[in-house]
Amino acid sequence: MPDPAVPPTPPVPLAALLAREDLGLRQIAGPSDPATVIHWAHTSEMADPYPYLLGGELLLTAGVHIPEAAGSGTYFDDYVSRIVTAGGVALGFGLAPVHDTVPRALVAACDIYELPLIEVPPRTTFSGVARAVWQLMAQARHAELRRVTEAQQSLAAAASRPDPVPSVLRQLAQRVGGRAVLFGPDGTEVAAAGRGAERAQAAGGLDGRQVRDALTALARVVRPTAPVPPAGPAPAGPSAGAGPGSPTSPTTAHNTPASATDTVSGLHLAAWSLGAGRGFVLGVVSPRREPGDHTIASVAAVLLSLLTGEHQSGSGAARSSALVRLLLGASAEDVAPLLGGGRWVVVHARPDAVPPDPVAASALGAALGSPLVDVAGDVVRVLLPAEREPGPQPGWTLGVSAVAGPAEWAGADVQAGRALARARAVRAGLVRYGARPSLADLVPPPDAEAHARALLAPLTPALAETLRTWLSLHGGWDRTAVALDVHRNTVRQRIAKCAALLELDLDDPDVRMELWFALRRP
Repeated sequence: MPDPAVPPTPPVPLAALLAREDLGLRQIAGPSDPATVIHWAHTSEMADPYPYLLGGELLLTAGVHIPEAAGSGTYFDDYVSRIVTAGGVALGFGLAPVHDTVPRALVAACDIYELPLIEVPPRTTFSGVARAVWQLMAQARHAELRRVTEAQQSLAAAASRPDPVPSVLRQLAQRVGGRAVLFGPDGTEVAAAGRGAERAQAAGGLDGRQVRDALTALARVVRPTAPVPPAGPAPAGPSAGAGPGSPTSPTTAHNTPASATDTVSGLHLAAWSLGAGRGFVLGVVSPRREPGDHTIASVAAVLLSLLTGEHQSGSGAARSSALVRLLLGASAEDVAPLLGGGRWVVVHARPDAVPPDPVAASALGAALGSPLVDVAGDVVRVLLPAEREPGPQPGWTLGVSAVAGPAEWAGADVQAGRALARARAVRAGLVRYGARPSLADLVPPPDAEAHARALLAPLTPALAETLRTWLSLHGGWDRTAVALDVHRNTVRQRIAKCAALLELDLDDPDVRMELWFALRRP
């Protein structure tokens, strides 16, 4: 008979419930297995509770349904067998107000059918037992969420290391207490990490090769470039789970990695396809299946899908080539054709909440349509072909430069930084750097630059940037402080120092206009 569909709640060890001194519960029959878990607590006085159980419950009863002559017939055998058939995990019997003791025939039936029988003392209410189960579930859920969150953070950090693929596999193997394997498109192991499943292999009578063969067979099921092999017996020991050694059917959503699971002699196997059409597969072997393991492995699969996709794509190879040429002395103009664009914009982005991490930065780059992403402190910089018009992104504040060629990238980077500062100051989701022709364009650039250098020579770079930001925000002290991440009094002191060094009246609009023309030079 197939296993019952237990409720989607965190499992609670029966031993943890028995350990609650405030309840005073005592097991008087059935096996004492530390691995026994319950998913719910349900009270019923029905003679046949089968139709009302989902499976995984601790069934609570005061014995109201028990007839007087029940001990001399098959009543208790029938009652307990129906609970077991429905998937009930344990039976709790209350000693009040109907019965002073647990019927002996019920104790015997629970021993026969190996159903744990729990004696509930008169002072303990069934609602108190149910509340204790809920409390233990809440603790389990909290622990699971904390474990998954910590694992996500460690996997993201591993993905940003110089050796991202081995680092992610090591973290995954450590988090699930088993082994993680990356299979290449040809089915061979590209990288692997972890040794935690060896003890379980020995306990199940399996050697390392049998486990590897079983995982390799499961990987073939989800590999998109290979035909799915016919189901057959897995190289297992005396007992194979999930059917007679056959894996579960893989998911086939187009936008998420396909996955499949199997159980071989107590070992839990899982495989994820890493990206449509590329053929990489993540395989995981663990000696136990803990809550949150599937979520943790799925996060690793997404990260590895991004990493393997980067190495496999032609654009990734072109970017690597461009980087090598730059390091070897080539100019930006020479390498720009490898990046797939002629005219570009630079985007500076800052998240509204927590500092950016590599995963969030990659997601932003994907949303904007460019893989050329750099995380620099609290700011993410994206180099974007000009034809891909950047738009506002939820949760981010963006500054966009004017369109620039490769020789002007450095200036565009400065423009994007200034646009981001203004966007934060005025609380706008996106601000573009103004690039319209102006009166300043009538002055030859060499003359304009020479005049700007002479006019601003007394100012340090920090003072010049403060003055530029202050003028761009119409002399607003608070907004300038926000844009520069400094206190408003610091802004006042710097502006006063600028006026003194320049020997100019900053309240004069003609002075402000001349300074603004000079400060707009990148």
